[in-house]
Amino acid sequence: MFNFRRFFLISVPYIWLLLLFLVPFGIVLKISLSDSALAIPPYSPTFDLSAGWAGFREMWAAFDFENFLWLVDDSLYIKAYLSSVWIALVSMILTLLVGYPIAYGMAKAPEEWRPTLMMLIILPFWTSFLIRVYAWIGILGSQGYLNQFLLWIGVIDEPLVLLNTSLAVYIGIVYTYLPFMVLPIYATLEKLDGDLLEAAEDLGCSRISAFWLITVPLSRPGVIAGCFLVFIPVVGEFVIPSLLGGSRTLMIGKVLWDEFFANRDWPLASAVAVILLLILIIPIVLFQRQQQRAQEAGQ
Repeated sequence: MFNFRRFFLISVPYIWLLLLFLVPFGIVLKISLSDSALAIPPYSPTFDLSAGWAGFREMWAAFDFENFLWLVDDSLYIKAYLSSVWIALVSMILTLLVGYPIAYGMAKAPEEWRPTLMMLIILPFWTSFLIRVYAWIGILGSQGYLNQFLLWIGVIDEPLVLLNTSLAVYIGIVYTYLPFMVLPIYATLEKLDGDLLEAAEDLGCSRISAFWLITVPLSRPGVIAGCFLVFIPVVGEFVIPSLLGGSRTLMIGKVLWDEFFANRDWPLASAVAVILLLILIIPIVLFQRQQQRAQEAGQ
């Protein structure tokens, strides 16, 4: 007998994926294969599926990757992709170095304090993302609170140039995405069996050795989840590098914005978006396959 409840539960995520990912991706892919034009919208489709089989044959006749080839010919886009991946990688490492001790401290805190600590981590989400980024402009500016404090305590003699630098971008990214690193690591460490650490210490391990040999390996799923949650959105980040990094910071999110709204070259911008999506999806798929093979080998 056909189980409608099971079918419904299984179909919901696939329908969600179809409507919110595959359909928009198909639209962007179609635009990326179109030609730029002075029109509204500013592109002319290379093919028209509404024409039926004739339109499908015309599609293959006019099928080209002109916009994708342009991305390879122009070094600006290659530099933007490499710069975005590098900034995302460094930000991910910095966020991990800051977030892991916080998550570990939350997991080791008394149970009555954990909800309060959790609320403090989630509290920034109660404020608008733009307001939080703009707040860092007031902190890192030449007349900002940080420079005023350093001048007041006598550490510096003149204001430091912090805004519109890579340092400001890293500070903004780490601050903004820190909860995405802390929460999955905390969820993993909270479930960690404390008896394992006691057994390791009884067998002669010091606390530091037990931490590296037991706690860190067992927290690996939370670390991996946190790294993905930070790395993926940071690669396409636009607001933080625009407001805190200025024109000196080259990231693919800024290039994508300029192509869409400044140059109004939607086909080229769509090609940029498609390549960006592939850069993010391919490593995730390869990692999932490697994890699946490792689990099968362990069984």
